[in-house]
Amino acid sequence: MDRQYDLVVVGTGITSAVATRCREAGWSVAVVDWRPFGGTCALRGCVPKKILVGAAEAVQSARDLTGKGVPAASLTLDWSELMRFKHSLIDQTTERTEQGWARMGVELFHGRARFVGPTTLTVGDDRLTGRRFLIAAGAMPAPLRFPGAERLTTSEQFLSLDRLPPRVLFVGGGYISFEFAHVAARAGVQVTVLHRGPRPLEGFDPDLVDALVRRTRELGMRVELGLEVSGIEATGGGLVVRGVQQGVERSFEADLAVHGAGRVPELDDLDLDAAGIKRERLGVTVNEFLQSVSNPAVYAGGDAAASGPALTPKADHDVGVLVTNLLDGNRRTPNYEGIASAVFTIPPLASAGLTEEAARAAGRRFRTNRQDTSGWFNTRRLGETTSGFKVLVEEDTNRILGAHLLGPRADEVINLFAAAIRLRIPAEELRQVIFAYPTPSSDVRYML
Repeated sequence: MDRQYDLVVVGTGITSAVATRCREAGWSVAVVDWRPFGGTCALRGCVPKKILVGAAEAVQSARDLTGKGVPAASLTLDWSELMRFKHSLIDQTTERTEQGWARMGVELFHGRARFVGPTTLTVGDDRLTGRRFLIAAGAMPAPLRFPGAERLTTSEQFLSLDRLPPRVLFVGGGYISFEFAHVAARAGVQVTVLHRGPRPLEGFDPDLVDALVRRTRELGMRVELGLEVSGIEATGGGLVVRGVQQGVERSFEADLAVHGAGRVPELDDLDLDAAGIKRERLGVTVNEFLQSVSNPAVYAGGDAAASGPALTPKADHDVGVLVTNLLDGNRRTPNYEGIASAVFTIPPLASAGLTEEAARAAGRRFRTNRQDTSGWFNTRRLGETTSGFKVLVEEDTNRILGAHLLGPRADEVINLFAAAIRLRIPAEELRQVIFAYPTPSSDVRYML
């Protein structure tokens, strides 16, 4: 059946909120997704992951205070009960999403979308023609080429496991591997992380990453660096993961191997060539207005656009930009300055603004304030042993260029620095803020 709309949105994650705003403005809108409506963050990523991380933090917080008034050395996660709790919080997301759009008059299509022309795509037997299109299809695990890669468990599958086996191995050293590894370890699992580069968590401050790796190992997790996985084989007792490290062949036994080697935009099935939509490795090639450079009817946002960091806050920011440009014409550009990011390990690692390497490459003149804060009160009172910071302050303007934190509540404190970077608040002015004491945020003035 042929159908026509003012806007067709592909994907139902964060950026698909554009559909709501355009429908409220009177546009006819259709939304397409082959997966349950709600998107990766709400159903298969950020939200369920943070539920698990919260429980793991509670376990570790109690363990860290063993001998300090909290007798909890043997405390561990009850995985099955935690999964039931997770389901109770997220299982209604799809139904609520669909009902909300249906009440507004947004038309919903379940199935794979495929372009068949510059302004037409098909979903099953339906042909949807749009005056405008928004590609917000999110991301998927990056394809891996070694033999046996199909035996890897995806992050989505990991988040739905009814139970955890005794030995879990993670391939790759990014967010997924480290966050899930820290959760699994608190459930009593033997954890191994394999990363092909010399340092994991690329993009974060290298000194703080090194400290986090040391702490990860201290907590009993195995982290192998500089190891290129060459294959995975099934055995009677589970899996054998093979790789090469400094020219030496290595093998690791596991019951479960998880794909943590990065994600890429989920665009391959859309047949973008049929619509003349140019793409690159990081997504749809867009101009400063998030509009396709090769097909003016098409816009892209979130992980589907080859611009900005692949983060949920970026996708949320894109919503406002896209709504303005779709409804009022191209006049707003995204601004990702100071966007904060966190790795929800225990303790967490967080970052906002420029790294030292990026600041030097940009020719900025700055001073770096850095310190190991493991001996500070707000670390010691929680029984944690690892924390530190690095803050970059521009010489001429006294503006904060970047902030990098490791330690308890780093994932919250980083937001203060993100605000200062984005609003261009000088370090001296931030130092004058009177914080509640003694809180992790009250330590900010000592970092400036």
